[in-house]
Amino acid sequence: MRLILLGPPGAGKGTQSARLVKQYGIPQLSTGDMLRAAVASGTPIGVRAKAIMDAGNLVSDDVVIGIVADRIEQPDARKGFILDGFPRTIAQADALEAMLASKGLKLDLVVELVVDHSKLIDRIVKRADETKARGEPVRKDDDPEVFKTRLAAYERDTAAIAPYYRARGRLVEIDGMRPIDEVWGDIEKVVAPLDEVVASR
Repeated sequence: MRLILLGPPGAGKGTQSARLVKQYGIPQLSTGDMLRAAVASGTPIGVRAKAIMDAGNLVSDDVVIGIVADRIEQPDARKGFILDGFPRTIAQADALEAMLASKGLKLDLVVELVVDHSKLIDRIVKRADETKARGEPVRKDDDPEVFKTRLAAYERDTAAIAPYYRARGRLVEIDGMRPIDEVWGDIEKVVAPLDEVVASR
């Protein structure tokens, strides 16, 4: 079962990914984690990525796709995987489709957690205020200005991914503003039948 979780920062992707990992025994693949692991293990694509980063440059899409391609060949991903935070652009989505097709694979489902962006900002501001009131330092991710910057980047680059997958009949939208258990219940409704289909392949 090969899934993508979409949604802006603060939508709850990490929480729901953890539940999917536990329920279905497939790994959550973070491009940041995969990149660090590839560099540490010294794979050919990892060596290439390290050289790019050491030069102070951003890792290109083809290198990221190469790292994803290597990672999904590992035994724990044979049953499937969850991509969280990737693809971020249409170009990456196209490259991912081509890479999977080259392996005779395809994505099974793209789940988008739909949230009200203004309410997300209100939630982060409230959380930051509560943290300050307790005399604790505010985490970087919970800094309202940092969060607004991340949200703007999502709206600029990644929001176009949902229509991309909708046009291909793979997108399911779920209201991410409700309690965690209710969101999980809706994810289960679309993923559980898919798991049965995948198991019968």
